[in-house]
Formats: sequence, C-alpha cells, structure tokens
Amino acid sequence: MTDLRSSRNGHRPPDIRVLLADDHGVVRAGLRALLEAQPDIRVVAEAPDGPTAISLTREHIPSVVVADLSMPGGGLETIREITALGLPTRVLVLTVHAEERYLLPVLEAGGSGYVRKSSAHTDLLNAIRTVARGEVFLDPAATKTLLRGYLGRVHSGDELDLGEVLSEREREVVKLTAEGYTAQQAGDILSLSPKTVETYRHRAMQKLGLTNRAELVRYALRAGLLGADEA
Repeated sequence: MTDLRSSRNGHRPPDIRVLLADDHGVVRAGLRALLEAQPDIRVVAEAPDGPTAISLTREHIPSVVVADLSMPGGGLETIREITALGLPTRVLVLTVHAEERYLLPVLEAGGSGYVRKSSAHTDLLNAIRTVARGEVFLDPAATKTLLRGYLGRVHSGDELDLGEVLSEREREVVKLTAEGYTAQQAGDILSLSPKTVETYRHRAMQKLGLTNRAELVRYALRAGLLGADEA
C-alpha cells in the first residue's frame, strides 16, 4: 500500500489542514478521531460557533473548514465570511438537511460542497480530499433534489444560453461538474483523461469569467444547463 505521506521523490506531501466547526463537542471529538487516523489529514483547530470559526480560519488558514450548517452564529453567514477572507480555504458543510432549500444556499454562499451527517462515516474523507483539490463535492442523490427544486423555479426567459459561449465538449464538462462528478469520473464518462477534463473546465471558466469550480456549479444551475428530466 502506498504511504500517503510519501511522494515519488521521497518527500512527504503537505497535510490537508482541517478546522472543525460544530457546536457539539462530542461530534467534534468523533470527527477528529476519524480524520486524525488518516495519514494525509491533520486537524489544526476546533470551533464551537461561526465567529470562532472565522477567527481561527484567519489564524490557521486551514485547507478545509468542515462546518455544521446549524451551529450558533449561522452556518451560511460563516461560509460567506470565510469566503470573503480571500484565503485558499474551502468550506465543506456537514448537515442533517438534504432538502433543496438548504443546499442551494450553501453553493451560493461560496461553499465547496456538503456531506449529510447520516453518511459522514462513508463520505467525509472523500469529500475533504475532493474540496482540498479544488473540486466541488455534492452527494449525487441529494444533488438531484437540489437541481429539481432549482430548475422548477427557473423561468425560460431568465435562462442563460451557454450554447453560444461554450463548445459542445465544454458544455458536457460543465454539465458533469454541476452533477457533482470529479475530473476522474467525468473523464471516464467522456473517454477523456482527467487532465483533459480539467483543461475543458478551465477554458469554460475563462469564457464565463468564473474563478473557481463552485462558481461554475452555481452558474450551470442558473443557466438551466441540466434538463428537469435529468434532475
């Protein structure tokens, strides 16, 4: 088995630095135990509420903040404040909610994804590594709920026409990104290498004037790129 702390040249890759933000100490303790058993993840701080999470983010500049959506100080406001700091920190939300009214605001606030607490034991590690790479992590089943609810509110006159801006391949990559697929998964579907998928995604972002993948997901949602039958 490959040691995640070792690279080809013998140097240890940088740890994924995580800040845990949850008002329940027992939950934080459980998450810490899970994460610190991983060779590539290190918990650098814990916060019981939003304001403390923001302050500790400034101090520690973690790779990923794992934040409870319902903690004191407001989960969404905390995401907005951390995103506004302009740091290379991603916010991953832990939530008991799967309803669209909770999930779309997470993306709009600048979050890089969410994990339901009921599936944290199976999804959290993958989610942390995914958002630390700059990807967006969206639970596929709940994403369908999000897209269905969002597309039901989109008026045809408000939809953005991506056909005149993006190539067909770029549209396909944006579509798969909005559905929550990683570059590797999208490449498997399109018979492309992950690097090529990243290239198409980067071109699409440049054309659309977007700066990160979370913005690309939100743009695709606003554009109505996914049909209601697909959601």
